[in-house]
Amino acid sequence: MKKYVVLLIAVTISAFSFAQKTELKGAEKALKSNNFASAKTFIKSAEAMKASMDVKNLAKFYYLKGKAYYANGTGSDQDVQIALDNFKSLKETEKKSGKKVYTSQVKEIETNMINSFIEKAQKALAAKNYESSYLNFERVYRLSSTDTAFLYNAAVLATQNKSYDKALSFYNELKSIGYTGVETEYFATNVSTAKKESFPSKLLRDASVRTKTHNNPVDEKSKSKIGEMAKNIAVIYIEKGENEKAIEAIEKAKAEDPENFDLLVAESNVRYKLGHIEKYKELVSHALELQPDNIDLHFNLGVIASEAKEYEEAKKHYENAIKLDPTYVNAQMNMGALILDQEQYIIDEMNKLGSSAADDKRYEELKIERKQLYLDAIPYLETALDLDVTNIAAARTLMNIYSALDDTDNFQKMKAKVEAIENGQ
Repeated sequence: MKKYVVLLIAVTISAFSFAQKTELKGAEKALKSNNFASAKTFIKSAEAMKASMDVKNLAKFYYLKGKAYYANGTGSDQDVQIALDNFKSLKETEKKSGKKVYTSQVKEIETNMINSFIEKAQKALAAKNYESSYLNFERVYRLSSTDTAFLYNAAVLATQNKSYDKALSFYNELKSIGYTGVETEYFATNVSTAKKESFPSKLLRDASVRTKTHNNPVDEKSKSKIGEMAKNIAVIYIEKGENEKAIEAIEKAKAEDPENFDLLVAESNVRYKLGHIEKYKELVSHALELQPDNIDLHFNLGVIASEAKEYEEAKKHYENAIKLDPTYVNAQMNMGALILDQEQYIIDEMNKLGSSAADDKRYEELKIERKQLYLDAIPYLETALDLDVTNIAAARTLMNIYSALDDTDNFQKMKAKVEAIENGQ
């Protein structure tokens, strides 16, 4: 009786083994003719027998299922994820067994997958489909974990997509692996144009130098992304309504590098978003001590001072920004607006005057002051319009100023410019 039972079990196992091989062979044959739907049908039948598969058949199962669902890159996002999961299981299975039959074949497929994911991520980004873009950048990283920049891209785009929990998980992973974003960049000067150009690799740069199309090779370190990451994490917490965690994230980063310029700027942006204006000004002022020629910081302090009606302080910072870069359109525009903002005080005083001789005299003085404001603002607005010929705000303001000054010729010229800009000419 016992011998009969053993024989029955042996026959059952043999039947299972035969069925497994049949289904796997069917999937394999379907894949050779790129019949992915049929391959998936065979795989689903084999899945029911997965628990009884030996290591060799199990590895083959994962391999074939991965190929069937990836479908040479035509699978849906969901199917591609299934393929990735199965290739991962394959490698884990063969690593445990010590026999890597399919792992090397998967490597070739994964190389094609990486190129496909990068292409999809870039196309999705161009179409502003941030979810698809971050998903594909993450997949690149999962297949090539040394390319940490792809995980950073995924984190930034997940933030852009407002997938905050996903973004936080990416940023935390980046922090755990010590990601800074600092990379070596390769430059050389183009001999024909005398312009400094960047190269994607040292190999290509050095080859150009050897062929004498370029000279003066220089290696430079890229800017650290630690500050940007801290800012993004803090902004995510703010969006989630967790302001204390936002500040905590910044403070943790600062504890490691308190004089990091990017962190100071990151915290200042967070403080501004939270309405901590005095703290914002303090941080930006400290950042300016580290980089006194930072145009954007001077401009930002100018904006803050202007909003607080601190005219002289705003003027000082706008002038600093313009001195550092005369082509800074926003600084030119804001300087003109700051000057014109003083007009309201003059108008208010005019409206309060009576009809006495003293009031009439004061009224005439105020008219002169008002005219001078217009004359002082004109150069900044004209410069802004010269730098940006489509600047409708500058053109309209100048048109109104020339009208107030009874400058008919300039009024007509500016009116024509306004109409041209409005008509897209």
